[in-house]
Amino acid sequence: MGAIFDDELKRLRSHFMEMGIDASEQIYQATKAFTDHDADLADKVLTTDTKINDEEIHLEKQALKLMALQNPVATDFRKIISILKASTDIERLGDYSTHIARAAITLSKFEHHEDIEQPIEQMMMIVRKMLERILDAYVYTDEQVAYEVANEDLKVDLLYVKLQKEIMKALVKGGEDVKAYESYLAVIRNLERAGDHIVNLAEWIIYSGSGKLVELNPGKADPTLVRRKLTGNQ
Repeated sequence: MGAIFDDELKRLRSHFMEMGIDASEQIYQATKAFTDHDADLADKVLTTDTKINDEEIHLEKQALKLMALQNPVATDFRKIISILKASTDIERLGDYSTHIARAAITLSKFEHHEDIEQPIEQMMMIVRKMLERILDAYVYTDEQVAYEVANEDLKVDLLYVKLQKEIMKALVKGGEDVKAYESYLAVIRNLERAGDHIVNLAEWIIYSGSGKLVELNPGKADPTLVRRKLTGNQ
């Protein structure tokens, strides 16, 4: 392809990375709002959601225009498609950040439940690290890192199942903190989904590099894996 196409593809990749960095920052701020029970910070997260949505729309138009005008060869076509598809996953990460921020606003009205919040914070750290690594992997189309990040999602799934059981036990007991526990459920549900979308990003890296469509989500590839891990049956 010509120099014009190469420049446009670089610009597309740059816009995608900007979108990814914005989503990463949004997740960081949302999780910090949760950790600190900071309603003001959570409100700020909610006001930035439209930025990522607008970035996705702009990137989609840019990608479709590039394909229509330049008629890329197969390898370049894969690069564009992978960015186009991955931008949808990034946009979903932004949505999950806002859901976590809304839960943080509710939780700011309650006392901390450290037995629940500490493992949730651990879950948050894993998700944030996964996203940071997968964005780095996108820069270099690093398939090895993509596989490694996808495998990390098992940790998120295990924490999700354990926390869900603990929170449901607390909900059954009732009491004044029912709304808090409902918010905890919302937080872990959105973190689990965020992990799945980061795995999707890993899959698009593989597709971009090799043309292979692969299933990298450990729980989907082996539906009994999480249960076996929890029961000690490897």
